[in-house]
Amino acid sequence: MSRARRALGALGETRAASYLEGRGYRILARNARSGGVEIDIVAQQRGTLVFVEVKTRSSRYQGAPALAVDARKCARLVRGASAWLREQGWRGRGVRFDVIGCEPDPSGDWAITHIEGAFDAGDGRG
Repeated sequence: MSRARRALGALGETRAASYLEGRGYRILARNARSGGVEIDIVAQQRGTLVFVEVKTRSSRYQGAPALAVDARKCARLVRGASAWLREQGWRGRGVRFDVIGCEPDPSGDWAITHIEGAFDAGDGRG
């Protein structure tokens, strides 16, 4: 991955974390590694633990960012989340998987698309 793409991805993750915090989420970890999987953001919303996959694109040339989260990526995230839960001894009420798409817009701001409950660990995609 190029340095520019890595920088864009890191900026998107920072924007996504700020977006979540602005909506009352508490960020527990960023770029957490568990079970050989990197989890972009682990957050808590009230009693629910939220694993967030962030996809950042500079344009819609390859489609909306959130569409890049395919069944294989969902399965990897579920595997990483399961390992994280074991490692942390999580005893919370629930777990959710969200996807956030980030795109810089022409005004210099960012367009954020947040899909809460984007997939489920048992829905056949994860």
